[in-house]
Amino acid sequence: MGRRLGVLVAVGVLVLGAVGAGPAQAAPETRDCPAGELFATNNTAVITDPDDPRLEDRLHRFDREVRAVIRAHGARPAGSTLLDGVFWSVDLKRATYERSRKFDVDRVGAAGLRHLADTVRKEYAQEAVLTFRCLPRTSPRTDAAEIEAPGVSATALREALLADPEARDRLGGGSVALDGRLLLVTPLADLPLARRFADRLGVDWTTAKIRYGDSEFVS
Repeated sequence: MGRRLGVLVAVGVLVLGAVGAGPAQAAPETRDCPAGELFATNNTAVITDPDDPRLEDRLHRFDREVRAVIRAHGARPAGSTLLDGVFWSVDLKRATYERSRKFDVDRVGAAGLRHLADTVRKEYAQEAVLTFRCLPRTSPRTDAAEIEAPGVSATALREALLADPEARDRLGGGSVALDGRLLLVTPLADLPLARRFADRLGVDWTTAKIRYGDSEFVS
């Protein structure tokens, strides 16, 4: 059975055209963003053991396959990042774990990014795939913020999530790249809560990078 991808991570968009459209002039706030990002996994199991060997999979084949899907739809893959996710299951009342990848996509617009996410969702039997488009903070379409901060481990993320009922209920969880970067996307209204949660993780807020944009679980 497919299930909803728990990844709460993202960075996003410079272009608002269709797949294959050329790049537009970026605003300063979005200049370091790729054209779009999507976050996906091929996992359909619910993993509750942090030592499960499936969490060692580096998803190399999945990486190649999704890159091929991106190219086949006229966009350009621009790299991917392996992620360790820790999420709170409301049904199980416990933490769950997941390996996933964040895919940078160039030469793609809003409609094209959504189409790519839907294609990957169907191909890998997922309930949803997360996308994020990086936009100016003042854009009427901006509804979320992404926090990226160094110095966080998956173990620390798990412990903080278990110790903070409000964060696990409202934020759901987060992901950590293998180099120790926390990646967390939150609705703008929950940004103060996300900052408090990051403080619990020992994050120095002055080192955190915050991007604003439009996020969507494509289902």
